[in-house]
Amino acid sequence: QVLLVESGGGLVQPGGSLRLSCAASGITFRFYAIGWYHQAPGKQREWVATISAAGSTNYADSVKGRFTISRDNAKNTVYLQMNSLKPEDTAVYFCNARLGDRDYWGQGTQVTVSS
Repeated sequence: QVLLVESGGGLVQPGGSLRLSCAASGITFRFYAIGWYHQAPGKQREWVATISAAGSTNYADSVKGRFTISRDNAKNTVYLQMNSLKPEDTAVYFCNARLGDRDYWGQGTQVTVSS
């Protein structure tokens, strides 16, 4: 059984930081590209960042320079360090593991940026 479990969400003030984690099991983690997506209320799910199996990274323009994605293959975990958070970053954050036609999602973690 494949499981992706996100954690680390919460309530933070504008300008603050959070680190999200995505822990995977049931897959050969090191071969998978891992992405983070977010979905705000009433909006479609949007891509945030991706880290490839080789470790290369890509970011949406809205988070470039503020968010950093990284992976620890020994722990089967991907992280999303989020700095300089803005109210518009408020959303449920999901991680996604992809390899060829294999595509898995976690259940999400809520991030709320508010004073």
